[in-house]
Amino acid sequence: MPNSMTGYGKSRLDSDAFTQVWEVRAVNSRFLDLKWRLPLFLRPSEPALEKVVREAVARGRLEIHLEFTPKRTDMWKARLDTGLAGAMLDELAALAKEREVPYAPDLNRLLSLSHLWQEETVDPDPNLFVTLADGLRLALADFNDARGREGAALAEDLLARFATLKSWRESINALTPAVKAEKLDQLVARITAVLEKAGVEPTQDRLLQETAILADKLDVSEEMTRLAGHLDRLEGLVREGGEIGKKLDFLIQEAFREINTCGNKAQNLDISRLVVDFKAELEKVREQVQNLE
Repeated sequence: MPNSMTGYGKSRLDSDAFTQVWEVRAVNSRFLDLKWRLPLFLRPSEPALEKVVREAVARGRLEIHLEFTPKRTDMWKARLDTGLAGAMLDELAALAKEREVPYAPDLNRLLSLSHLWQEETVDPDPNLFVTLADGLRLALADFNDARGREGAALAEDLLARFATLKSWRESINALTPAVKAEKLDQLVARITAVLEKAGVEPTQDRLLQETAILADKLDVSEEMTRLAGHLDRLEGLVREGGEIGKKLDFLIQEAFREINTCGNKAQNLDISRLVVDFKAELEKVREQVQNLE
């Protein structure tokens, strides 16, 4: 069965050194579009992590978030913005001097000023990337499980719609011979009446020529055959699964082309109603297909 392009996955791995929590969310996109939310120290690893994602996902707009929490104090670096802190202390000293009040700064108060501090992590071990890639793969596996469940539901819906479209195609195909015969009889009657009114004896050759032209205009057998082939192929692709979204989209365009031609040629109210219903249902199929990878 195919995969949906939308879904959510999560993984959590704990070690003595750190905890990693990955989250993967996705919505529809024509291509693979990755949006990372990673700690600063991992930014250079984005291209390598993208390769991990491409192992599991072909299309979609993915937002990938990593919450990385070291557990040991020796894994953190804290850097004080000494320039800004010094400027603040100088300003306070100048103010105290101007007001002639005692001034004895409590440097411990700087600990509560978060904007003066920048936190940096230390690589917990040389194999950090390997460990993080394993966590990402687990999140992607959970993400794909969710996409698979949604894809199966979409496939079931699409197969039911294809069955409806096939039955309407058969109804249109069954109506066309009678419509064609009726239109030809009407044409012969009109030509005969016009010629008799003009005092001209209608010839068999002339009648055959006019009816042959009209028959060609009304003939939708080729369109019906191609439409049947497109519907069979659409159903086959959905049952086959895999990365089928773009193929399905192309085949739906072809099916629209064939049913439009049938509607233009039919010149019959019952067939026109079926064609309208067919196109409306095919549009719903197109909307569903936009969700498939």
